[in-house]
Amino acid sequence: MIIRPRRLRRTPVIRDMVRETTISVKDLIYPLFVKSGKNIKDPIASLPGQFHFSVDTITQDVNEIWELGIPAVILFGIPDRKDSVGSRAYADDGVVQSAISAIKKEVPEIVVITDVCLCEYTDHGHCGIIKNGQVDNDATIEVLALEAVSHARAGADIVAPSDMMDGRVAAIREALDGAGFKDTGILSYAVKYASAFYGPFREAADSAPQYGDRKGYQMDPANAIEALKEASLDIDEGADMIMVKPALPYLDIITRVREQCLLPLAAYNVSGEYAMVKAAGQKGWIDAASVMMEMLTSIKRAGADLILTYFAKEAAKIIKSTT
Repeated sequence: MIIRPRRLRRTPVIRDMVRETTISVKDLIYPLFVKSGKNIKDPIASLPGQFHFSVDTITQDVNEIWELGIPAVILFGIPDRKDSVGSRAYADDGVVQSAISAIKKEVPEIVVITDVCLCEYTDHGHCGIIKNGQVDNDATIEVLALEAVSHARAGADIVAPSDMMDGRVAAIREALDGAGFKDTGILSYAVKYASAFYGPFREAADSAPQYGDRKGYQMDPANAIEALKEASLDIDEGADMIMVKPALPYLDIITRVREQCLLPLAAYNVSGEYAMVKAAGQKGWIDAASVMMEMLTSIKRAGADLILTYFAKEAAKIIKSTT
């Protein structure tokens, strides 16, 4: 007897019936860049189809995102000025804080997540406070806690620390609770690698380090067991959700973290992953839309519940057109 698995691939309807992994619009989170100024919607050269928005223009895009069924956005800020301690990160009139308020006024139902880090706000571009030439872990988490509370005060639903400082989830949880924001969630960048795939983002967020690198606090791409340790620590410290970043080069890590984690698991389909598909698509070397959906499916198949991706709007349109 010949076993014929092809019988279940014979028609589109049969393939749909037995498909193991599906992507919903509700799985997607859309990153947005907001910068100081007015009437700004400037294309980001390294991220085709993405823009820098000012607070007064970002709500139009958020309305479109919400109408597509995408449930959440994550905000990254480019401030009006930078200093050595990233003071604009926790200013109540900061660009992210202002954007949160504007979005919540315009589209109150959408989930607003905020990146909590200092790299966009420091003049040296590192993710923390520099002391004696090094990023000082404990001094940094004090500032991150201030930033998280300022975001919650502006109306953020979830704060997402991306700095990879030790103990920051516990410090942020304590600060949020102490300030009366017990319902504000924490999505921790628990497993964040020192990756070469962040290049376009660093250009978009004007956040490249001015000297050195981030290998002293972000993870070594060669390490897998360490990922499980980092995830466990952030869960123990009170994270509500955790994240693996990047996604595609670390599908094995997503799977391993998923196997031990009982919390919702997100993966960040980062700027370099997006830019490669866009560049190859523009050259006509690949069918970019099909590659996009295959990539997102692989991330979901690996175990991610949620996917942060610059493809969210494009993917949502395809998903809605086929359902």
